[in-house]
Amino acid sequence: MRLLLAEDEKELSNALVVILKHSNYSVDAVYNGQDALDYITNGDYDGVVLDIMMPKMDGITVLRKVRESGNSVPVLLLTAKSEIDDRVTGLDSGADDYLTKPFATKELLARIRAMTRRKGENTGSLLNCGNISLNRSTFEVSSPKATLRLANKEFQMLEMLMSNEGMIISTERFMEKIWGYDTETNQNVVWVYVSYLRKKLSALGADVAIKAVRNRGYALEALND
Repeated sequence: MRLLLAEDEKELSNALVVILKHSNYSVDAVYNGQDALDYITNGDYDGVVLDIMMPKMDGITVLRKVRESGNSVPVLLLTAKSEIDDRVTGLDSGADDYLTKPFATKELLARIRAMTRRKGENTGSLLNCGNISLNRSTFEVSSPKATLRLANKEFQMLEMLMSNEGMIISTERFMEKIWGYDTETNQNVVWVYVSYLRKKLSALGADVAIKAVRNRGYALEALND
């Protein structure tokens, strides 16, 4: 899953990025409210961890603008404020949850899991294409022949392909969604993961396959009889 972390305390931000990546999240980090709004507006995130007290634009204003635009991305507010009125303001502005600093890492991760799980429940836990099913809760892909568990990035890539069956997804789009805007990873990694997924789909006897479209990207399509 891809998260945006908006936290202006850079030492805390760096520590959280390490923790989140260790927990198999892809993370983009920004340090002010204006950048947070820009990234949310132009990105495709599974969740946002948003500090309230930030330069350029505070987190509540960012949140209100995001909700006014119709964006329903799950948002967890982080703040040093602990007064009830502050929590109520955040929740009334459209936050999904609220965590007061200082906090335990385990609690932060649990709240992120709960927040993104609710989103998954709203969109359905199973994706189906041809004779394969992808379980968003267990990271497993199944066919009548067998069931295989996917690694995190394999899952994210297959989820994108199955959610957009027949549509071409560019290498750049995979990089932005799964590895993040600021990644230094070479784009060849997309081809490597496509190769992994092709082998697993073949092992499952899938009647769909990942097709490469020259200079454009990849699409999940039905196999010809």
